[in-house]
Amino acid sequence: QVQLVESGGGLVQSGGSLRLSCAASGSIYSPNTMGWYRRRAPGKQRELVAFITSGGFIKYGDSVKGRFTISRDNAKNTVYLQMNNLKPEDTAVYYCSLSADWVPTQSTTWGQGTQVTVSS
Repeated sequence: QVQLVESGGGLVQSGGSLRLSCAASGSIYSPNTMGWYRRRAPGKQRELVAFITSGGFIKYGDSVKGRFTISRDNAKNTVYLQMNNLKPEDTAVYYCSLSADWVPTQSTTWGQGTQVTVSS
């Protein structure tokens, strides 16, 4: 079983920065894809922020390109999300994910979520 623990969320003003971290532990399979998704409001669909494979392939959601940077430390089984030039519309609960595939499936492991709030 895999566990994901996220940290780094909080309240920031528009134009500010935050860095999220997610550490995986347990029976981690490899290769894998670690990513960040967000849900802007209860009942809304979770949307892709970014993912990175263990081989280093990266994909960003269109709304964060040029502002967010995803990276990972394979030795620490940790993925990071550097968020710059934050906007109020980035306000959401951010979830870390670990998958065998590029897209989430029923076997994807999710973190508990961390709140990011951007004030205008």
